[in-house]
Amino acid sequence: MDPRSSKTTPAASKAEAATPKVSARSARGAQPESSESPAAPKAARPKAGSRGRAREPGSRQNSIRGPQETPGASALGARPKKASVRAAAAEDRRGPAEGLPPSVPPEPPLPRAGSRRKGGTRSAPEQDPPPGPRKTPSPGLPVSAPRVRHREEALGVWKPQAVLERLRLSRRDISAAAEVVNSVVGHILQRLKNFDSEFKGVELLRTGSYYEHVKISAPNEFDVMFKLEVPRLQLEEYCNSGAHYFVKFKRNPKGNPLSQFLENEVLSASKMLLKFRKIIKEEMKKINDADVTLEKKERGSPAVKLCIKKHEEIFVDIILALESKSSWPASTNEGLPIQNWLGTKVRQELRRQPFYLIPKHAKEGSGFQKETWRLSFSHIEKDILKKHGQCKTCCETDGAKCCRKDCLKLMKYLLEQLKKKNQKELDKFHSYHVKTAFFHTCTENPHDEDWLPKNLNLCFDNCVTYFLKCLTKEQLEHYFIPGVNLFSRDKINKINKEFLLKQIEYQRNNGFPVFDEDDVLKKKN
Repeated sequence: MDPRSSKTTPAASKAEAATPKVSARSARGAQPESSESPAAPKAARPKAGSRGRAREPGSRQNSIRGPQETPGASALGARPKKASVRAAAAEDRRGPAEGLPPSVPPEPPLPRAGSRRKGGTRSAPEQDPPPGPRKTPSPGLPVSAPRVRHREEALGVWKPQAVLERLRLSRRDISAAAEVVNSVVGHILQRLKNFDSEFKGVELLRTGSYYEHVKISAPNEFDVMFKLEVPRLQLEEYCNSGAHYFVKFKRNPKGNPLSQFLENEVLSASKMLLKFRKIIKEEMKKINDADVTLEKKERGSPAVKLCIKKHEEIFVDIILALESKSSWPASTNEGLPIQNWLGTKVRQELRRQPFYLIPKHAKEGSGFQKETWRLSFSHIEKDILKKHGQCKTCCETDGAKCCRKDCLKLMKYLLEQLKKKNQKELDKFHSYHVKTAFFHTCTENPHDEDWLPKNLNLCFDNCVTYFLKCLTKEQLEHYFIPGVNLFSRDKINKINKEFLLKQIEYQRNNGFPVFDEDDVLKKKN
């Protein structure tokens, strides 16, 4: 109740007027005037035996008195000047009034992760409280470093812009690497196109982090797809997986160069990949302007990996992809949830693009089903990152900036650095997991104002929070195929997920010291 409008006795009115209501926020910044001021009018003192001024029911004395306020600064019965009341009210809106030194140096308020905006959009889901200390820490978890009391405090400890500056690729390095890669890839592509082979119709499709402009550290890894259009494909889903399919031809006319790869009318992914790899291996012997070697085939990998030795080693993954211009499979109907982010129209345009099948085999027990192909939407991911803002000019030369890609780079770097230290425990985690979680975070925070560059710390923390939630729940939904869980136990066991969870929590609570470890090693060397 406002003291000035009270209808109580005059003595009570004066007692209430002597204790103006001041919020805890304004109490921190403004110091009340002393009752010993000559201009201060005398007021009735409380009766003998009273322990202090009257308090509102349920209020606390400390909520009015500042942290360093002396008893004389708020003497009982003193009526503050009107100017003091106005200054306190002004401070409540915009901070300490000019000319009034605050009792405690003001600190800029930190935005809370998960705060709700006016429009009802939650910037990120509230994080569950961190687990309590265990008697026996998990192996590999650093325990010697101190734990920061609150996550909000850690947000101001580290400087993300300084980390991003170190990750920035120099134009000279990019140009040198791209020139070498283009020369080698172009040579192999021309060999496939100009000679009569099963892969005569291949075309180049550039994908991966380098072409998405989210490559970090060094331009030493490139992904390229050699797409081969195959009309009249018939897909049969493998074991309700949603992602893996047997590929057949609706009609198989005589003279089809791919007929040699059929196994009981099924286009064998393993046979086709083997022949593709053999042609590339033979052609590499004819490349004289670069030192190129073929890396050992990784079990279950769809890529033909090349190592180009120039000044430094550059690795190129060449992936064969079957292009289908028919409708996307039914398993993708509920995927690509960008309606509230990029818009329904953009989603319709993207779904009208072709989809691809790569020779990535499905797991079958302890082995693989080598005849299966897996859906690939890497070209759509590239388009999403290109059109990443609600505003069409987001991050363009004349457009407003956002920090979406910066957050993705930091997430990729965080996983990369942790994998360097814990390769065995984190071998099953890849940058694709980080990218998928990032896309979901963008879906939950669709507005451009949710990703202002000045709030980079908070935005990155939201991305980390979402990723930790996925690890905790063991649920990371494929962005294009919602029925596929990338964190299911048949893909990554629970122990490894808990290990990564604790590693990331430790990094966040201590200001991400892992981001500075490369610099420390360079200084030692």
